[in-house]
Amino acid sequence: MHIVRIGYATLKGARHVEQPCVRLAENGPVGDRVFCLADPDEGRVLRTVEHPRLVLVETGWDGTVLTTATPEGGVVTAAPRPTGEQLAFEYWGRQARVELQDSPHAEQLGDHLGRPVRLARVSRPGEVVYAGPVSLASTGEIAALGESDPARFRATFVIDSERLPGPGTELAIGQAVIRVRSTLPRCRVIDINTATGTMDTRHLGTLAARPRPIGELPFGMDADVLVPGTVRTGDPVSATGR
Repeated sequence: MHIVRIGYATLKGARHVEQPCVRLAENGPVGDRVFCLADPDEGRVLRTVEHPRLVLVETGWDGTVLTTATPEGGVVTAAPRPTGEQLAFEYWGRQARVELQDSPHAEQLGDHLGRPVRLARVSRPGEVVYAGPVSLASTGEIAALGESDPARFRATFVIDSERLPGPGTELAIGQAVIRVRSTLPRCRVIDINTATGTMDTRHLGTLAARPRPIGELPFGMDADVLVPGTVRTGDPVSATGR
C-alpha cells in the first residue's frame, strides 16, 4: 500500500486541496481547518452540506496570511486579526470554541454564499472536525462507487488499496504512525460536485442500500496520530505489527 493523494482545507468546508506532503502533529494535519465561517446570530459554524458552494472557495495559508479566491474572480490576501471575541458555537451537536476575526475575507465569502458570515479561527485543532483528526479512503472503495474524483470524500489520505485495515490497526505512514479508529460516518457532502458546488450524485444513497450498522452511512476510516511526522505522496503504508 502507498499514499496516492494527500489533501486538506485550511478553511472548513472550502475546496479540499491536494498537497504534496503534510506534517502530522498529535492533533492532526498541520494547516487543516484552521479557520471556519460562522453565523454569530445563530451561534453556529456553517456546514458544507447546507452551503455546498463553499467547496468552490480556494484557500492558501502560510501561518500568517490567508488567501481566499472565489469563482467570481475575487482574491483576498490578508492577515486575519483576532477581535478578542471568543465564542462557543454549535457544530453537529457539540460546542466548538472559536475566535472571531477582523478581515476582508468575511465580506468576500459572504457575497459568494449569499449571506452574512464571520471568519473565525478555531481555538484548537479538531474543534470543527466531525470525527478523528485523520481520515482515510482507499482507491478500491472510491472505484466501487464509480467515482473518479477523490476530493469528494475529503480524506486526509487516499491509499492505493482495495480496502482499508480495520479498527485498532497501527499503520506506519511516511514518518508518522497512526492508529485506525473506526468507520467514518458520511453525509451528503460526498454528493457535492467539487467543480460546480452542486449535488450531482447519489453516493450517499448507494451507501444507504448496503448492509451497515443502524443509523450510520460509513465510508472510509478515521484515525488518531500516535507518532507525529511528515507524510508525502507516494510514501508506503504498512501495519506496524505492534
